[in-house]
Amino acid sequence: MPKKKEEAEEILPKKEEKESQVKEHKEPVKATLSKERVLTESSDNAREFYNQSRYGSLLEDGRVQLSLIEALYLLEKKKLIAYDSRNKAIDFESFLKKAQKIEPNFWVRYCVYRDIRNRGYIIKTALKFGADFRIYDRGVKPGEDHARWVVFPVHEGSVLTWYEFAAKNRVAHSTKKRLLIGILDAENDVTYYEIKWIRP
Repeated sequence: MPKKKEEAEEILPKKEEKESQVKEHKEPVKATLSKERVLTESSDNAREFYNQSRYGSLLEDGRVQLSLIEALYLLEKKKLIAYDSRNKAIDFESFLKKAQKIEPNFWVRYCVYRDIRNRGYIIKTALKFGADFRIYDRGVKPGEDHARWVVFPVHEGSVLTWYEFAAKNRVAHSTKKRLLIGILDAENDVTYYEIKWIRP
């Protein structure tokens, strides 16, 4: 049985903000958009993306390879400056347009990704699990333990057949993860429903 929005806060509670924390200002990391990926410069700040919050994957040369979604999130947070192949800076809107040409469902996926990251969770792709994303409990990094959820982002106006719904549930059940459906509404707010198998 799907859980309602009020209960969803317990599924993925929002991150508590600590007013006493003063973050030191760091220079944004420079990165280059290369087709479907973004490559950062080789710097300590770039490697910190991976080491601290598991953004992207760390390459042998010290650069970090980011997905389009990860790069747009860091661009929005002003932690990244993206450049095109002509070394021209790309702003948020231009980057978003380029990403939407590559992936038509990009905005829906990005809004769910952004919401989960803003709640303080590490979220990574889950293609090998047959899902869009996998989510780790707070304080858990990939490799330390398994992801707790797989999430499928959908727009509130999209149609999902029972067959597709059952297939998503089977994916989560077979990978021993909880299934979340992240539904994006017209105001770009995300509501989560957790679905579980129940034996009669």
